[in-house]
Amino acid sequence: MRIVGHIDLDAFFASVEERDKPYLRGLPVVVGADPKGGAGRGVVSTANYAARKYGIRSALPIKTAWRLSEEAKARGERACAFIAPSFSRYRPASKAIFDIVAQYTPCFEQSSIDEAYLDLSHLRTYTKAREEMEKMKREIRRKTKLSSSIGIGPSKLVAKIASDVDKPNGLTVVRPKDVEKFLGSMPVRAIPGIGPKAAAVLQKIGVEKVADARMYSWEELEKHFGKWGFVLYERVRGIDEREVLAEPEDAKSIGKHKTFAEDMLNFNAIVAELRRMSASLIRSLSKKGFVGFRTVVLTVRFADFTTRTRSVTSALPMASERELNAKMMKLLLPFFEGKENPQKKKIRLVGLRIEKLL
Repeated sequence: MRIVGHIDLDAFFASVEERDKPYLRGLPVVVGADPKGGAGRGVVSTANYAARKYGIRSALPIKTAWRLSEEAKARGERACAFIAPSFSRYRPASKAIFDIVAQYTPCFEQSSIDEAYLDLSHLRTYTKAREEMEKMKREIRRKTKLSSSIGIGPSKLVAKIASDVDKPNGLTVVRPKDVEKFLGSMPVRAIPGIGPKAAAVLQKIGVEKVADARMYSWEELEKHFGKWGFVLYERVRGIDEREVLAEPEDAKSIGKHKTFAEDMLNFNAIVAELRRMSASLIRSLSKKGFVGFRTVVLTVRFADFTTRTRSVTSALPMASERELNAKMMKLLLPFFEGKENPQKKKIRLVGLRIEKLL
């Protein structure tokens, strides 16, 4: 079972400032360019949650942040404390946190100074994943005095969106069976990649919520968005095959996948594609400095977008293309012999991954 986590450090720059400068605690804090009394030309890097109540957020022009702060002050509320960024303190704080993260997962992908994706598949169940992430959050808070929010789901997309649901210091778990319901009621802007322009186009065709977008076929969405229309079609359904990618020395799996130009149930063509993947994976195994693997994972996505994953683990290490192909065939055959595909549905995508690298 694939389980992905996403950790987002809460208002990270501002939180470090509050931790290191006690006089800031309780104040609305804005980290960014010098506001110069409302004449500044830079932007906000981070605002804490008190400042966000004034409408101040990341990437907002600093002069706008200054104006909103002054308006709050005129209402009798506290003015914001404007702080210049100090990356010499943020980087060590980030490293300390991700050193802790590394103890809880064999593979994580740090996407920025304050965010990362975690491969939690080794924990096998969502219940265990929640328990471990709660434990990790507590350890981060105890050792660094900083809080984090975590999302857990079946893909990077769902995990990232989930991490934003219960901020600050939240933990949200979305199991595979709950993905469509979880996303459905959200505004379409909640989907990563949908900016103001795309949202405006969607609004013109009656799409405001994620569930609204599911009324359109991928062909219809491609008419409005070109090739990105198909990506959107998948994202509003929570479909995201991107793997959590660690640095090469930390990688514990190597995978490839292929979406066919047309859905098919052509055994020879699918086997040929999987054999090409096998050859590529064995080359990558050597390039990355590994000498073998013990687990083979096959992913099949049908034309109706349902996805099945089968895996096999060998007691003895494997290292050759021949061994990989033998395991691949063992995993693939049930999709053509009826057991895994009794309705003979056509196949849209296949993926092959090797794990437990040696």
